[in-house]
Amino acid sequence: MRSNGCRKDPMPGSLGGGVQTVPPGRPTPQQSMSGLDLEELAEIGEDRFGRRVITFCCCRMPPSHELNHRRLLEYLKYTLDQYVESDYTIVYFHYGLNSQNKPSLRWLQSAYKEFDRRYKKNLKALYVVHPTNFIRILWTLLKPLVSHKFGKKVTYFNYLSELREHLKYDQLSIPQEVLRYDEELRNLHAGRLPPPIKTPPPRPPLPTQQFGVSLQYLKDKNQGELIPPVLRYTVTYLREKGLHTEGLFRRSASVQTVREIQRLYNQGKPVNFDDYGDIHLPAVILKTFLRELPQPLLTFEAYEQILEITSVESSLRVTCCRQILQNLPEHNYAVLSYLMGFLHEVSQESISNKMNSSNLACVFGLNLIWPSQGASSLSALVPLNLFTELLIEYYEKVFSGRGERGAQAVEQGGPSARGSAPDGGARGDRPPRPLLPPRPLTTAWRLL
Repeated sequence: MRSNGCRKDPMPGSLGGGVQTVPPGRPTPQQSMSGLDLEELAEIGEDRFGRRVITFCCCRMPPSHELNHRRLLEYLKYTLDQYVESDYTIVYFHYGLNSQNKPSLRWLQSAYKEFDRRYKKNLKALYVVHPTNFIRILWTLLKPLVSHKFGKKVTYFNYLSELREHLKYDQLSIPQEVLRYDEELRNLHAGRLPPPIKTPPPRPPLPTQQFGVSLQYLKDKNQGELIPPVLRYTVTYLREKGLHTEGLFRRSASVQTVREIQRLYNQGKPVNFDDYGDIHLPAVILKTFLRELPQPLLTFEAYEQILEITSVESSLRVTCCRQILQNLPEHNYAVLSYLMGFLHEVSQESISNKMNSSNLACVFGLNLIWPSQGASSLSALVPLNLFTELLIEYYEKVFSGRGERGAQAVEQGGPSARGSAPDGGARGDRPPRPLLPPRPLTTAWRLL
């Protein structure tokens, strides 16, 4: 990993101002349960609709006599606390649970009771992969305690392939033990499995394609425009009508509607968000656009450098952000500057929209950067979200000193043109805002 020439912080677990990244009394990634690294149990990813996906793997659980079950419950609650305010999904990999590491029925009952309505309200799906008779019996025993509404969220998957329709399967970090077990199951039941469906070769993108294509493709198909049309239209609409919407970017939207709008954009047809009556819809479309880029906006190459941001001395973190961005392609830098400028504007209205820079960072972190293989671990979310928070909170400082790039982004309808029209034309110049005085970062990145 590259250090970017920045001095290390003697307290890598803290933000500027001495704010600790993990509250006292909470389990941390460094604290183990009898030799078990807590973060090995769970991973974080996203489904096809931008909802956070939390995976739990039983094969990584140690024998019960070595496991502090209270600590495990605290860890599970602490992990979920980061996402319960937004829609999320849980994937439970049952393989590996046996008589040696199986928790008691009493513990399961007490654990279920501790997860109150706050945890269940925004849980959209609980996927149980490789269920056994034990799971079905357990479900029968717990059924009197489980509401009918919650029960409808539970779906059983006998094979990993069934997850593909619901999740970004390739980005899931699935243990090798689970992959081998799934292969054994398929071989065992090969005679009863339906014949595999032949996947047709991928079609070339349409000339008007907007989702799932590279920034360069969009630039070439849009007369050299740096800012992709979907990004420009959604930012313009939200700037004019959504800056004061509470929970902007936190809420989800109808899956069918999102797909419909993607289809319209990909076919080059006009989209009028006023027709849908949901201010959160363009916000979801914006996040979906970022997630479906073939390469993340911050690029795969920057991933390892960004992970080091928590090791940098607090006073040097903004400088290190600028150094990391130095290596971005010109096009990526211009688009990133445009987006971060808008998110900075959103954070300035946090009194009404409740979305300060740290809250926005929790939403956008994994939409801007992800590893080239697998999903980001829990420990990786801390530096990824912190880096995003710095870009938003200190936007003017991070993106200053790049006159040519900044001017180019503004000419293309950048964030300083608050009144930019949907066609990209500015509605009037305005002087640049003064630099904001530095202030301590908030503690919204409460992830492990």
